[in-house]
Amino acid sequence: YTRGTVTAFSPFDARADAEALRKAMKGLGTDEETVLKILTSRNNAQRQEIASAFKTLFGRDLVDDLKSELTGKFETLMVSLMRPTYIFDAHALKHAIKGAGTNEKVLTEILASRTPEEVRNIKQVYLQEYEANLEDKITGETSGYFQRMLVVLLQANRDPDGRVDDGLVEQDAQVLFRAGELKWGTDEEKFITILGTRSVSHLRRVFDKYMTISGFQIEETIDRETSGDLEKLLLAVVKCIRSVPAYFAETLYYSMKGAGTDDDTLIRVMVSRSEIDLLDIRKELRKNFAKSLHQMIQKDTSGDYRKALLLLCGGDDE
Repeated sequence: YTRGTVTAFSPFDARADAEALRKAMKGLGTDEETVLKILTSRNNAQRQEIASAFKTLFGRDLVDDLKSELTGKFETLMVSLMRPTYIFDAHALKHAIKGAGTNEKVLTEILASRTPEEVRNIKQVYLQEYEANLEDKITGETSGYFQRMLVVLLQANRDPDGRVDDGLVEQDAQVLFRAGELKWGTDEEKFITILGTRSVSHLRRVFDKYMTISGFQIEETIDRETSGDLEKLLLAVVKCIRSVPAYFAETLYYSMKGAGTDDDTLIRVMVSRSEIDLLDIRKELRKNFAKSLHQMIQKDTSGDYRKALLLLCGGDDE
C-alpha cells in the first residue's frame, strides 16, 4: 500500500532501459528528455537494476555518466533519483554535517519526520556506509537544547501507538502548560521529553487537551517560548505528529513561495516522498494553501528540471 506518485513500472526491462540511456548520452549532445522520462517513471529499486545492467553492458557507471552529461539542478535531481532509497537519508545527513557550518534545516526535516524504524535504519546505514556514528557526528556539530532534542529523536524510542490513557494525557498537557505559558522562562526539557518520547496517538490527544487548558495551540506556545533552531525543530516534530503529509506540504510550499526557490529542499522532498506519500502531500497542499503542487512547480522552475519534477509530481490537483 503506497500513496506515492512513483510506482513500479511494468513491463520493466532493465537492459532495454540501460541501452536507451546509453544511447541518450552517447556522442555529441545529450537527449535529456529520454533520461528524465525513464528515471522518473521507474521506482528506485528498478533504477538500481538499470544501473547494474548499465555497468554489465557497457562497463560504465550510470551515475558518473549522468554527472558528466548533465548540469545544474537537473543533474542534482537525476543523481538524487539514482541514490538507493535506504542510503538517501544517511547521505543527506552526512552532507548536512560535513565541512563548514551545519545545515540544521536538513537535520530537522529528516529527524522530525521519519518513523523510529526509519531512524534506526538510517543510523545503521550511516555506520556501514561512512564508518562513523551518526549521533557522535551530530552532537559534535550542534549544541544546547537543539542538540538534546536531536539526540532524543535519534534514540528512536518513541512509545509505540497503543491504548491512550486519559489520565496521562491530562498530566502531560498540564506539565507542558506549566513548563511554558505559566513559567517565567521555559522549561525546555519537559517539551523535549514529552514531544520526543510519547506515542503519536497520545500526543495528538495531548495537543487537544493543551488547547482546552491553555486556550492556545501548542504551536503558538512553542513559537512564543522558544527560538532559533530549537523552535524550528519542536514545531517540525509537532507538525509531523499531527500529519507528516501536511508537514511536507508546508515544506514544499515554503520552498517555492516568494522570491527564489530552495531547490535543495524541493529536490529532497520530491525524491524522498515520491514513493511514500506524495499523493497525500499534494492533497494537503491543496487543502491548506489552496495551491496545486503541479502549478507551483510549473511557475517556479524551468527546462528539463521542471519537466522531471512535474513527472514526479504526477498530475495536477485542480
